[in-house]
Amino acid sequence: MTTLEDCRALDAQDALRPLRDQFTLPEGVIYLDGNSLGVLPTAAPARIAEVVTQEWGQGLIRSWNTASWFDLPQRLGDKVARLIGAAPGEVVCTDSTSVNLYKVLFAALSQQKDTGRKLVVSERSNFPTDLYIAESLCRERGFTLKLIEAGELQGPGSVLTDEVAVLMLTHVNYRTGAMHDMKAITAAAHAAGALTVWDLAHSAGAVPVALNDSNADYAIGCGYKYLNGGPGAPAFAWVHTRHAGKFEQPLSGWWGHAAPFEFTPHYRPAPGVGRYLCGTQPIVALAGLECGLDTVLAAEAFDKDQGAMAALRAKSLALTDLFIELVEERCAGQGLSLVTPREHAQRGSQVCLSRGEGAYAIVQALIARGVIGDYRAGDSQMPDILRFGFTPLYLGFEDVWNSVEHLVQVLESGEWKREEFNRKNAVT
Repeated sequence: MTTLEDCRALDAQDALRPLRDQFTLPEGVIYLDGNSLGVLPTAAPARIAEVVTQEWGQGLIRSWNTASWFDLPQRLGDKVARLIGAAPGEVVCTDSTSVNLYKVLFAALSQQKDTGRKLVVSERSNFPTDLYIAESLCRERGFTLKLIEAGELQGPGSVLTDEVAVLMLTHVNYRTGAMHDMKAITAAAHAAGALTVWDLAHSAGAVPVALNDSNADYAIGCGYKYLNGGPGAPAFAWVHTRHAGKFEQPLSGWWGHAAPFEFTPHYRPAPGVGRYLCGTQPIVALAGLECGLDTVLAAEAFDKDQGAMAALRAKSLALTDLFIELVEERCAGQGLSLVTPREHAQRGSQVCLSRGEGAYAIVQALIARGVIGDYRAGDSQMPDILRFGFTPLYLGFEDVWNSVEHLVQVLESGEWKREEFNRKNAVT
């Protein structure tokens, strides 16, 4: 059985431990919710203040040129590309995840409009905004959204028939932490004549992603979770080069024009992924996102051959393995069940536990103790979820031990039954 001393020894041997110094973490807090909102990079307040007081305050409109504001979406996109297996010039940082999903799904459907294929397939357990956007677009464009269970994607009886236009999936499931085999599923979709749209909200900065090696078609992702870009940080969009220059962008704003400052009355799309841009870019937010991206890219120094994500992934798996081991040893008989896959190839950077009673209240009791995770409501197929995200940039093995110790105490004492922990907040 792993002891507290064992965990401290692991921390002492951890080559990535210095990366924690990049963040401002409140004293006495164990933060297991980086899969919802990343931690504040220490560099962000000064950088954002510089943008506001110097570049905006003193440079004024000149800063579009003198401070290189104009190409921020592409420059940051190139940084994201290093984390998701893309090439320079293939990614832009802009808008929100939902808006970018609307753009790429519209593009994919436009490519399939003359094929006779009328189905968009996604998982019933996909993140709701993805399903809402798909439902809306299908209604507008004359397609049908078909929701499936994960096991229906491959093998005998696969739903990938010649009726499917687009397969739209989230790479790591937000509720369970289960991770798809992107390469295999993309190949199966292509063999059936379908295009793929991947949501990387719980993957970028958390697990290795290989978009080009997987031969994917379109992808979008979030800037404020594992990329530590701040609340509501700009998201990103990627398109494979085989589609670049020919896909349709439904939000044809001036920033995605081939020459925005020509001010011509008719739209001429920018080449490649640049046409994903729409309106004037949120410079202050992009500056914050860049600070977050730099915290992740700092891990490149620890694995110069394979990059940042190889080093981070190894530690992520070690942290989540330890958490699973300790929960199963120390919380046995407390009604907790593991939802996240044990297999490394199928696991994101989170661990999700289900419980038939009190999941929300248990999470609230932990938060009151300084162990911040979150809760996701269950459905007819799954009980309520206690969800814990593991960001190896700033979490250590002693943090894992202490978080489980608090969980043990909350369960054994019945502390979670207190009235204040059973009152639902607006944000869960």
